[in-house]
Amino acid sequence: MSEALLSVRDLSVDFVGDAQPVHALERISLEVRAGEVLGIAGESGSGKSTLAQAVLRILPPPGVIVGGSVVFEGRNLLALSDSELRAVRWERLSMVFQSAMDALNPSMTVGEQLIDTLRAHRPVSVEQARSRAVELLELVGIPTERLGSFPHQLSGGMRQRVGIALALVLQPSLVILDEPTTALDVIVERDILQRVLELKERLGFSVVFITHDLARMLQIADRIAVFYAGRLIELATAETLRTNPRHPYTQGLLRAFPRLSHGEVQLESIPGSPPSLASPPPGCRFHPRCPRAIALCREREPALLPIGEEHLAACHLATVDAEPVREAGGSGLRAGQAQPQAT
Repeated sequence: MSEALLSVRDLSVDFVGDAQPVHALERISLEVRAGEVLGIAGESGSGKSTLAQAVLRILPPPGVIVGGSVVFEGRNLLALSDSELRAVRWERLSMVFQSAMDALNPSMTVGEQLIDTLRAHRPVSVEQARSRAVELLELVGIPTERLGSFPHQLSGGMRQRVGIALALVLQPSLVILDEPTTALDVIVERDILQRVLELKERLGFSVVFITHDLARMLQIADRIAVFYAGRLIELATAETLRTNPRHPYTQGLLRAFPRLSHGEVQLESIPGSPPSLASPPPGCRFHPRCPRAIALCREREPALLPIGEEHLAACHLATVDAEPVREAGGSGLRAGQAQPQAT
C-alpha cells in the first residue's frame, strides 16, 4: 500500500445563507496515494466538485468548511495562512477545471497565461518562461504556433489541453481533474485522458479524476470513491467496484451504462431523483430510491465500514453474501437467496 499523499479526514462543508445551512459535504474521509489515480463518481450535486474546491480552499461563497482536516504532503492545508497556501497551491497541488473557456482568461493569449503563471511563482526571465511554455504546449500535443492564440481561437479539446498545461506548469505532485472532458466528443475525450495518463507516468504525479462517466473511470482509475447526497457511500479498487459493488446505488450506476463486451443487455435507470440537501431524508439518504431498502434504512444512517480488503461501503445490507452484480437487471443476490423485505 503506497504512502498517502493527500489525507482528508471528517471534512464537512456547509452552504450558509439566511435559512438553515445546507450540508454539502458531511464527514468525508479518504486519501490519495502517491502515483495513483483516484476516481470520484456521483450524480450532480453529490459533492464531487465541492470536495475539490474545499481541498484547494477555493470554495465560492456561501461555501464554508466547518470541520475536518486536509493533510497534503504532511501539512494541514486548512491551517495554512494565505501566503503559506500560495506556496502549495499550483506549486504542489493544481486543478484542471470543468470548463476551460471559463477557466482561461479570454483577454490573454495562451502563451501569456502560461508565462504569467510561471513567473508568479518562479524567479525566471520572460525568455525562460516562454521556453517553458513552448515545452508545455508540446507536452500536451498543441502546436507551438498556438502560443499567440486567444482561448476563443482554439477548439474545445485544445482549450482543455491548455488547462492541463497550466496545471502542470510548476510540476505539482497532485493534479485534480474536475470533469475535464465535459461537452467534448468521445474521440477527443479519449485522446485527452490518454495524454493525462502518459504525462502521469512520465512526470510522476498523482491524479484525482472527477466525472459522471463511471464507465470511463473504471478504465483509468486505481480506486474509486462513490458519492451520494454529500456523503461517501462506497470506496474500493476499480476492479472490485466493477465486479462486486456492495452499495445499491453503485450497483444502479453500473447497470445504467452499456458494456460493449457483454452483447445486448437491458439497461436500467435508477428511479427517482437525488434528495434535496436542504431537507434530506432520515437514515440512509438513498433509501427512497433503493429497491432493497428495509425499515432500518429509514431509521438509522449507515456507517462507512470495511467489508473486504480495500473495500468500504455505507449500507446496512452491504454484508449480505452477494455474488458479483449482473451487468444489467437483477438484485445482485444469489439465486435462491431471500431478498430483504422492502418498505
